[in-house]
Amino acid sequence: MKLNFSIKATSILFVMSMLINILSSNTFAADDPSIKGELRNGIQASMDDYVKRNTINGIYAHYDPVTGKLLNLKLDYLHSGIVKQGDFYVSCADMIDQETGKKVDMDFFVRNNFGTLVTVQAIVHEANGKKRKYHLEKIKIKN
Repeated sequence: MKLNFSIKATSILFVMSMLINILSSNTFAADDPSIKGELRNGIQASMDDYVKRNTINGIYAHYDPVTGKLLNLKLDYLHSGIVKQGDFYVSCADMIDQETGKKVDMDFFVRNNFGTLVTVQAIVHEANGKKRKYHLEKIKIKN
């Protein structure tokens, strides 16, 4: 009887941990399904190019004004989710901090510049498991 209870408890704990992992994964990251086709591909290509152009000897250096530190990051992967906030398209990438080994979630801001999609900036969106808030939807760019 005790063995049967132990197996059931273990099964329940396993299922619960799988659900927590799924719900906390990037599977449910923000994504606007209306951003598709050439636009989506162009945004992702712009981000990829931005990271590559700013990576030297495998390190993407990023100054973090919140901590006052220069982060030495390595790209883990670019997320597929894209949203529109104000005049920007926003998507993110997971980077690995080479000093701590921890994940740093970077958001990249992409704008349409007369038909060319340009990544203009990246910020730390999440570090040490803590999200940082910002509000691009309130910012309007004057051309």
